[in-house]
Amino acid sequence: MEMTPFQLANNTPLSLSPNFVLPVNKRPNLLNVLPSASIPIIDLNDNNIDDGQGPSPLVSKISQACEEYGLFHIINHGVPKELCQKTLSVVRAQYVTKDHTKQAKALNYYQKVQKYEGIEKVKMWSETFSHPWHHTEDFTHLLPTNPPQYREVFAEYARKIGELFDRLLSLISRGLGLENDCLKRRIGERPRLNCQANYYPPCPDPELTIGLPEHNDLGSIAVLLQVEGVTGLQVIKDGKWLPVDPVPNAFVINLADQIQVLSNGKFQSVRHRAVTNKLLPRLSLGMFYNPNYDTVIGPIEDLIDEEHPPKYRKYSFKEYMEVFYRQEGKRRVIEAFELPP
Repeated sequence: MEMTPFQLANNTPLSLSPNFVLPVNKRPNLLNVLPSASIPIIDLNDNNIDDGQGPSPLVSKISQACEEYGLFHIINHGVPKELCQKTLSVVRAQYVTKDHTKQAKALNYYQKVQKYEGIEKVKMWSETFSHPWHHTEDFTHLLPTNPPQYREVFAEYARKIGELFDRLLSLISRGLGLENDCLKRRIGERPRLNCQANYYPPCPDPELTIGLPEHNDLGSIAVLLQVEGVTGLQVIKDGKWLPVDPVPNAFVINLADQIQVLSNGKFQSVRHRAVTNKLLPRLSLGMFYNPNYDTVIGPIEDLIDEEHPPKYRKYSFKEYMEVFYRQEGKRRVIEAFELPP
């Protein structure tokens, strides 16, 4: 009996051809990834004795997760479940319609690897769709017109996510002992806001390829919505990969490089990857909150003293991105800005 072919989101047949196959030393080794329930789940309604200033049980939990993982789940976050489901639905439909604009782009990632013939580009087993977003300004003219409800649904989702970012940045600031609005001010009044949807088709052999290679996000912070029931996101903790299984009605919050620098290394930028599976497609939607290119980033002065000297030099975010493009993944970008101990 003929098997159902593996397909992209728009039903285009897909095969595990050599240009998807990683060299042995880059493969995910999924048998070594053990189930884990250790990823923190934080209830944003856990406000007992939280007067909005300084430490509280909620702030302490977030601070601990930022230090130990750089990533955590949040529940009771204020974004309606129905809106999240509608947003995933229109994003999934967009992969089929492929109504792209100058700002709404489809792309496929690749990883440069050493093979017998030299350096080659290996394609990732995923499809990516990206465009800007904003929570207070009208950005709908930048979005696709198909499916017809895409613009309306995504604008409402962006508004709610913007409110969530404000709250998260305030809580994380307080976890550092800073004023509520400190991180938001330091990231800048005109942040670069973009979303990225990743679709991972089922894969004939998940051990040979990967959805997204291991990396640290370059910006500040991301809010990730995952379809429930399909695991794919993994993070590295103490040298071991841990699965970040979807939690019902939750977002995944992951910190990126600029929060690590601003916190002078107290909070961690999480190293993560996306793997595939044989049976089910997976869809995720990341909303990213990053500095604009002119923003100057460096350790926040209130976090520096004789016992805690600065670990990083100051730089513009444009310079940071220029280093990223020059290095092409040869090492972590943040290392280029570290100061000697």
